Amino acid sequence: MLTAFIHGFCLALGLILPLGVQNLFVFEQGVMQPIYYKAFPAIVTAALCDTGMILLSVSGVSVLIFHFSLLKTILVSVGIVFLLYMGYVNWHAAVKTDFMEGESFSTRKQIVFALSVSLLNPYAFLDIIGVIGTGSLQYEAESKVMFTLATILVSWLWFTGLGFAGHWFGMMKNLADKMLWLQKGSSVVIWGTAIYMAVTLF
Repeated sequence: MLTAFIHGFCLALGLILPLGVQNLFVFEQGVMQPIYYKAFPAIVTAALCDTGMILLSVSGVSVLIFHFSLLKTILVSVGIVFLLYMGYVNWHAAVKTDFMEGESFSTRKQIVFALSVSLLNPYAFLDIIGVIGTGSLQYEAESKVMFTLATILVSWLWFTGLGFAGHWFGMMKNLADKMLWLQKGSSVVIWGTAIYMAVTLF
């Protein structure tokens, strides 16, 4: 069960690290809100959306293709290729700092916008359903529960920490340099996860 937990934790961490729209919005609200806890609506909404999609992917995808080993191999292979590509794109991506020109949203606006960037983001579905959902197929019973809990835990810890980091980074200089190092580190984690999936599959 420990192996399943570590696998789920590392897999979810590798997927959530890249600075996409969802992450940038949570980070932005952390930067722009005068008090950290006022960014909670964005943080909680993003984490709840991820939690819901994770639960659906682990249960739904597993049930759908449980008896189709070939389909499982194909989907996991696609997930590996997607991770390798995402790591490459993230490594070479330019750091975007235009979020510094954003605004601190009201509670309602934070919730609405967080819902939109979470549920209407095709990359989120590819990540969670295509990678986490298929990654859970190799586990059963308690091990699958531990895998699922680990991926959910990463979402809650990540968005909570991201909002706090935004609030803290907003008072610092050379923010772009720090964001660049974060992107490089996330690419390394993503590639490591892809290698692990390939080893367990083949």
